[in-house]
Amino acid sequence: MPYVWNVLEILGGILLLFGGGELFVAGSIAISLLLGIPQIVIGLTVVSLGTSAPELFVSLLSTIQGTAGGDAIAVSNVVGSNIFNVLVVLGASALVMPLRVKSRLVRRDVPLLLGVSMATWGMASGGRLTWVAGLALLTGTVINVIWEMRTAKEEPDADGDELDAADAAPTPVALAKLAAGLGLLVVGSQLLVKGATAAALGLGVSETVIGLTIVSAGTSMPELVTSLVAAYRGKADIAIGNVVGSNLLNQLVILGLCGVVSGGRGLGVDPVMLIRDFPVMVATTLACLPIFWTGGVINRLEGGLLMALYGLYLVDQVLSNSLPASADEFRLVVLVGILPLLLVFLAWSSLQWRRVRRIAEI
Repeated sequence: MPYVWNVLEILGGILLLFGGGELFVAGSIAISLLLGIPQIVIGLTVVSLGTSAPELFVSLLSTIQGTAGGDAIAVSNVVGSNIFNVLVVLGASALVMPLRVKSRLVRRDVPLLLGVSMATWGMASGGRLTWVAGLALLTGTVINVIWEMRTAKEEPDADGDELDAADAAPTPVALAKLAAGLGLLVVGSQLLVKGATAAALGLGVSETVIGLTIVSAGTSMPELVTSLVAAYRGKADIAIGNVVGSNLLNQLVILGLCGVVSGGRGLGVDPVMLIRDFPVMVATTLACLPIFWTGGVINRLEGGLLMALYGLYLVDQVLSNSLPASADEFRLVVLVGILPLLLVFLAWSSLQWRRVRRIAEI
């Protein structure tokens, strides 16, 4: 009977997330019209901050508990969410509608995200994220937001997404949509995480694995739903900017605040994550550069590839938790058989894009 209630919580959470995603996208588009700010900047700031609220809430509560299990949930939630955002949110959005990539993402935002991811990994490499590291991350947040706003209208892309007059709304209505959408997203994600986590704990799954999979996927549902809705409505700027911005804020704001709240004890980091999950997070961010660069579009094939990679990541998590010996063999197969094929595909995509560009220039 308890599992029936868990299933109802999961289904209710998903329904609230879809409704909240629609309202939040509509409100953010209206705000971009009112302020004259490019949608890509709205996606990188307002939308990403709103959809990262569930991660912030879950990680802060876990940190305040002051236990090793709480720290494990807090850190693994952020790392798992970032992996989920790139592989599933971007992948699923591209399956709905191929996403046109703004040049500023390749030139500025993805390299910045890669740098922040590597810096976070480095600061956590000692097994703890100190309050000083947390303060440094929060300082980076302020600098990044100021930079985003100052460069909002610099070098606008000529092929930017068109905003329809029907997307406009008075300021009170736009703010109400944002607030209502955010409220539904937070409540829905909490229901989803509560139901899924209770079911997982009943099966004896560790806190780190729960944080990397169930909790991170649950708290990333706002990003997933918001980006899916935005992609369906043809707002690729919001869909992509939401993912990149959320991944930045997950590390700068959430880990930064958790590090500061942890005080003198520091935020504990599972050693396994340092040698397995942090590298995966950095690698998925690095993979964005060639995918974004080849043709300026994330097509459906690349979207499917991203989702398939997340499937491999989940298999590795399950095997690591239940069959450690098989997990080592699985990783060997991935490194020897699948990774080279992925590199060949990226190289082929790059060559195809260059050939098309040369033909177009003739």
